[in-house]
Amino acid sequence: MGKRGNGEGSISRRKNGTWRAEYTVYTAEGRKRKTLYGKTRREVAEKLAKAIADRNGGIVYDAGKLTVGEYLDRWLSDSVRDTVRQRTYERYESIVRVHIKPTLGRIKLKTLAPAHVRGLYREKLGAGLSPRTVQYIHVTLHKALKQAVRDELIPRNASEAIKAPRPTKKEIRPLSPDQARAFLDAARGDRFETLYVLAVHCGLREGELLGLKWEDVDLDAGTLAVRRTLSETRTGHRFEAPKNGKGRRIKLTTGAMKALRRHRKAQLEERLRAAGLWEDHGLVFPNQVGKTMNAKNLTARSFKQILERAGLPRTVRVHDLRHTCATILLKVGQHPKYVQELLGHANIGITLDTYSHVLPGMGDGLADAMDDALG
Repeated sequence: MGKRGNGEGSISRRKNGTWRAEYTVYTAEGRKRKTLYGKTRREVAEKLAKAIADRNGGIVYDAGKLTVGEYLDRWLSDSVRDTVRQRTYERYESIVRVHIKPTLGRIKLKTLAPAHVRGLYREKLGAGLSPRTVQYIHVTLHKALKQAVRDELIPRNASEAIKAPRPTKKEIRPLSPDQARAFLDAARGDRFETLYVLAVHCGLREGELLGLKWEDVDLDAGTLAVRRTLSETRTGHRFEAPKNGKGRRIKLTTGAMKALRRHRKAQLEERLRAAGLWEDHGLVFPNQVGKTMNAKNLTARSFKQILERAGLPRTVRVHDLRHTCATILLKVGQHPKYVQELLGHANIGITLDTYSHVLPGMGDGLADAMDDALG
């Protein structure tokens, strides 16, 4: 055995002709002996030198016998839960449980390699999953392993070297102004007419509309505050912060204010008819007894019927009314920055990326503008 100085580790030859190096690290669990292997003495010496340098610099990678599955469970519990919206947590948990752990769960975290990750993605694509779903798997795994690197459990993120499949961008299907008018005409008299007016006029998300309370509405000032969203989780409905993490204030159109005044009067009459059955939660768009409204019921019992009366495709979604609001405003020349603030996008890049392709004429005047500027 080749002896070295105290704390510098030792190198020895194995019976099969390969080489081994041993050194000591100190972890939260105490003193541990680590072993490295190589085909030649030089190879193992270089590995040992790097390991000693990392140790002396305070970098100790010690995942021990921790498996990928065990680590992901710990990551979900310690790093994800209570730091994101409940629906976001449930999406991460589902991806880990259904897609990642069955394939990679038994592999030791410290031995997880890019080849394992690449194999996971190919397996999922081969099973018929869409590129978008596989990208969600990649985002989840990459995020988890990034935390493991930060926690100094592993030296590198095995998903960094893998390029996730690029999903086909979903084409948005906003209504044209004529179709929007036809839809709102068909919605007249519907219990949720005002919800659809706000969706088209103000671009609110479905969850923001169903989470709206009368305390958020100031008809005297003509404004509306988006302070929460209603999310449907495994344990039921839950009020959460808006998607961008902060609220926003919206200036109401004349049509939206008129619709809200009519709706408030109709709701007061509805409460009287419901008598002792009504539960007052202050919601603008509750169900028939004042409780939170289920989004699926809204679509099935109201929205689809309005589409049919308006002669519009049944493939149109409630969320497409939000897209309709944005595209109408952009087409009439409103600055994308104002549209971003109205929609509550985290940054203007999201707005431009989502809507620029539905506005093919946006750049048609650029050449003329340059000619005018330079003569």
